Amino acid sequence: MPQQPDAPVPANPLAHIVYFEPRIPGNTGSAIRLAAVTGARLHLVEPLGFDLSEAKLKRAGLDYHDLAVMDVHPSLDAALDALPEARVFAFTTRATTRFTDVEYRPGDVLLFGPEPTGLPPEALKHPRVTDELRIPMLPGRRSLNLTNAASIAVYEVWRQTGFSEGA
Repeated sequence: MPQQPDAPVPANPLAHIVYFEPRIPGNTGSAIRLAAVTGARLHLVEPLGFDLSEAKLKRAGLDYHDLAVMDVHPSLDAALDALPEARVFAFTTRATTRFTDVEYRPGDVLLFGPEPTGLPPEALKHPRVTDELRIPMLPGRRSLNLTNAASIAVYEVWRQTGFSEGA
């Protein structure tokens, strides 16, 4: 698919995808593409496990880098301070609330932890976390791929908000 340089970046993000200390460049590149095609905004919390100029990051994002908005923050506090009014939903396999049990609003924060450990306790206990959510899986499975999980969550937000601006 050829890049569409005239395609607008939405002024008001559908959701804010926050990757806490991501380690795998391909997953972050895929998240750039996810942000570009849904109108979400991607936030990366340092330290990152890769350099932003890494080839795997660029390859996974294909030609969508110019169509996505991405911010890098030195800490989780800094990322959430940049989004003072947003509700924060932390995704973890240990949560009891399903991600589909929430009524999402545009601009909500979807917080995901690093591969393969997930969010650490201090991130889950952050005072800004509104709720901890899980994506159902079969028993005995550890977790989904990071960007697969983010995609499921972002598309649920978009579905609930009527796929606004979607074709």
